[in-house]
Amino acid sequence: MTTLTTRTDQSPWDVFWIFLRLGLTSFGGPVAHLGYFREEFVSRRQWLSDRSYADLVALCQFLPGPASSQVGIALGFSRAGYSGALAAWTGFTLPSAIVLIVFAMGITSAGSSFSEGALQGLKIVAVAVVTQAVWGMARSLCTDAKRITIMMLATCAVLLMPSVWSQIGVIIVAGLAGVMLFKPAQLAPNDPLPIQITRRTGAFWLTLFFIILIVLPVAAEALPNQTLAIIDAFYRAGSLVFGGGHVVLPLLQTEVVPTGWVDEQVFLAGYGATQAMPGPLFTFAAFLGASMSSAPSDWLGGMIALIAIFIPSFLLVVGALPFWEQLRQNLRTQAALGGINASVVGLLLAALYQPVWTSAILSPQDFGLALVAFVALMFWKLPPWLVVAAGGLAGWLLHLL
Repeated sequence: MTTLTTRTDQSPWDVFWIFLRLGLTSFGGPVAHLGYFREEFVSRRQWLSDRSYADLVALCQFLPGPASSQVGIALGFSRAGYSGALAAWTGFTLPSAIVLIVFAMGITSAGSSFSEGALQGLKIVAVAVVTQAVWGMARSLCTDAKRITIMMLATCAVLLMPSVWSQIGVIIVAGLAGVMLFKPAQLAPNDPLPIQITRRTGAFWLTLFFIILIVLPVAAEALPNQTLAIIDAFYRAGSLVFGGGHVVLPLLQTEVVPTGWVDEQVFLAGYGATQAMPGPLFTFAAFLGASMSSAPSDWLGGMIALIAIFIPSFLLVVGALPFWEQLRQNLRTQAALGGINASVVGLLLAALYQPVWTSAILSPQDFGLALVAFVALMFWKLPPWLVVAAGGLAGWLLHLL
């Protein structure tokens, strides 16, 4: 099993450049992002073990907000503290945010034939990335019949009841099953994340999260101001949405279209453009902020909306991590995590089918390209960014045929 690297004095600039490359190449949505992260930080850099990575993913699945971005924030924090968390978020988020702000300001991309074919190629590569992640995590975390059974049941449950609450319910049930089925003494030793933060500090950040959530609507009502209203709307969206980016997009529609901040056709154009971006889908907030019909708009509006929707992620992750680390060291919690980790693999397997596979594999050519991408990642050991670039080019060429 991969051992955990405990060095925590890494330069924030190193963290930034690593996540910037991921922000430029991580196409495919939140599930694919988790696959890219596992390949980069578990397999390649060995920052943490498969077990610790699955534990971290499980935590972020429980928290509202974008799970993949929160995993990235936690990884950056574990390497370089608060500045590392900011560096990880900036590198992963900035590329798509900048492109969407420019797009909102009236800049169009290349021809439709290129964008459509290239987007299809990138979606196909996402199939290979998620398949690799599921395969690798299953080998590490589903090591016996009981865990494989939990994985299978989790996959079937989520496919039969496709909702955010069913995913949370599956994780809870799997944790209870782990307590009943697994004996803590038989579990592998816990691999602690190098998080140097006290529970008191964590409680401070969690308290601040709730204070802002309560105070902002009151302030926006008492002090009519466009900027304050935007911050309130986007902070609330980032605080109360479970299930990641795909869920927040329709929620934001109810915030910005009926109020007249953004025209419905502009909203739909940005919605489509966001699907083609690498990095987190929450960067759609940058597009909406830049598209506002009244001030602030353009770059200022885009950055205000972007920061407002991500602030809850920082507060929740940093606030929850010290409590999570102590819980992970409890024997009963470790037994529960045995079941939870197996269910996380099941959730990824369900997502591999729907929506990743069903939205990308539409023809025999698509399946062939996905197979080549999988072999390139799994056996040829090519870097993910190269496979992503080649996949986009191959999708464009196939579209022209």
